[in-house]
This record gives sequence, structure tokens and C-alpha cells, in this order.
Amino acid sequence: MLPREVIQVGSLVLRIPEEKDADAVARVYADPQVVRFVPLVPPDYGREDALNWISAAQVVWDEGGAQFVITDRDTGEVLGATLLKPPDRFGNSEVGYLLAPWGRGRGAATAAVRALAEWGFAQGVPRIGLITDVENIPSQLVAYRSGFAREGVLREEYATGDGVRHDSIAFARLAGDPGDPIEPFLPFFPGGFPSGSLTDGVVRLTPLLPGDADDYHAMQSDPQMYKFSVPPEPPSYADSAMRCRYAGMWWLSGDRVELAIRWAETGAFAGHVQLTAVIPPLGQAMVGYSLLPEYQGRGVMTRAVDLLASWAFEHTGIRRLVAGTASDNVASHRVLERAGFARELLVEGLLPGPDGTRIDDLQWARTR
Repeated sequence: MLPREVIQVGSLVLRIPEEKDADAVARVYADPQVVRFVPLVPPDYGREDALNWISAAQVVWDEGGAQFVITDRDTGEVLGATLLKPPDRFGNSEVGYLLAPWGRGRGAATAAVRALAEWGFAQGVPRIGLITDVENIPSQLVAYRSGFAREGVLREEYATGDGVRHDSIAFARLAGDPGDPIEPFLPFFPGGFPSGSLTDGVVRLTPLLPGDADDYHAMQSDPQMYKFSVPPEPPSYADSAMRCRYAGMWWLSGDRVELAIRWAETGAFAGHVQLTAVIPPLGQAMVGYSLLPEYQGRGVMTRAVDLLASWAFEHTGIRRLVAGTASDNVASHRVLERAGFARELLVEGLLPGPDGTRIDDLQWARTR
């Protein structure tokens, strides 16, 4: 059993929930973001639900876990909650946490999770997992900043009250891990996610978001677009929607950057550009892109690729960007030339073509 004690960290105090906390807990759980990302929280969460939660906290303790409210050291105000779940048969635990809107933006979640993890390790817990929704970027930031390493995607891992199943990201930290904050190889644009952007006044690059799924899918379903894709076939709508849902997680994990290209004056969706095949030890990544027909011939893609390349060279460890094009894709060749890429070599038969054919790949590079 874990000792029932108070944990103090900086301006926070983690203590066992009491009946007097019911109203504050109800306010915390009534937040729309909590309802969205915490499984099975009713949208009309009230005082009785909070009292049940406080009673359930005692059960968590009785079963070998630990559950706390996160409070402000000076005012005593309840800012959120955190717990270590009861151990599994191997002694492993899992950390959970949530913050009220009035507790966010001050590093409270990271401080609480880090303190609770280190306290758990001091009590002999060998491994602590952390599960968060694939779209919950603030929670994933907490995980990385608390020294938890990303381990993989759990497909349809949990369901919300409406019965819809959602994918989650699995993190973990071991007792022997250094526990240092894990810094992203690909930082978000200035302004953070999802509001950050890059612009030259004509085009604007913004994170690809779930709301872009229809526009993205319609563009990629055009035969003139997907004939140069790998493989040369249209995506399913499910794949397009997943790309838009996963974009923030991929970016934060350093896997890739998926962006919408927008006409700066109107904000209209114009196309898509990405950094993929990211290889941190080499400082290399690949650029890919697609553009709606009505924006072609206006220099939009050259501007987008140059914006992305300039950002990558200035703000990341990437030193070399590569791209591959079909040897007859003259429009793409011109984009890359104008964006500062040089031809390097032709690889015969590298790309899959229609009906089992193979297509030569003309490879390009731009270096810092």
C-alpha cells in the first residue's frame, strides 16, 4: 500500500480528496475539455457525481493506488486532480490527471505529474504508464515534459459517452529513466498548436486539423493529384480523416509535419505540404505537397515549400531536405527549382506506377 500523505511541489499541494471538495471537483469535471477527453464523464456532471468520485478515491487507496486533488499552496483552491492507479500483477501503475481551466497555463499539470511519478518510484513502483487521446496535444505535452517516452498508438482504446471509440497514445516512464523533459525535435510554429502559422503575406501554412478532412480528401481524390502519390491511388475518407486527427501527435512526436496551405487573404484551403521521412541522426527530412488546380500557376507552392524549408533550417536540427518527383512531373520540378532545390540523381523504377508499372524517381535536395 502507498502511504497516505501530502505531496508538496512548488506552488502546489497534492492531498487526499475530502467531502468539502465536492463543489470544486464538480466544477472541474464540468469543463468541456474534460468531458471531451476523460472517458464516460457525463456532460451534466454535478455535486453527486463529485461525491461519488471522492468515495471512489478511497477505494483507489485501499487497492494500492493513490488519488489526489491538486490545490494551490497559498489559496487552497482546487485546480484539478491526479492519481496513480492500483498496481497490476507486475507492480506497474498508470498516472492520470486533469486540470480546470483556471489551473492551466502555469505548468501545474507537469509539476503534479512529475512529482507524483517520482513519489511513486520512491515507493517502489517500477513502471508508470500514461495514456492520452491522440488529439489531446496539451496532455501529450505534459507527458513529454514529465519525462515520459511515447511508446505507440492504441487504436480505439476507449469510448466517450456517445459510444464513439477513440485512439490513444501510450507513454511510459521507468524507475531507472533519467526523467528529464523530452524536447521535441520538431517544435510547433510560433503561437503553438493549433493556432500557430507561417506566412509571407500571400500564403499561410497552418497545422492540418480535423476540420480540414473534407477539403484534403476532395483534393487527394482528384486523379490528377493521386497519379503522383505513392501508391498512385486515392485515399479512403477514413485515411484522410485519420491524417488530420493524427497531425498534431505526429508533429509533437517528431514523426512528421502535416500542413494546410491557405490563401492568406481569405484563409481558404489551397493545398497540403508536409515534412516526412524525418531522420534526426542525419538531420534530414522529405518534402511532399499537393495543390488545388485553381491555385496552380500562381507561385503558391513555391512560396509554401520555401516557407517550410526556411522554418525547418532555422528552428529544427534539419540540415538537408529532399524531395522525389516523377521524371515527367515538370510542374513539380519547377516548384523545387524555384524553392532552391537542386537535382541530385535519377533512380530508375523506384516508384510504383499504375497497373503494376514502375516509374523513375528524380531526386532533389536543398541544404542549410
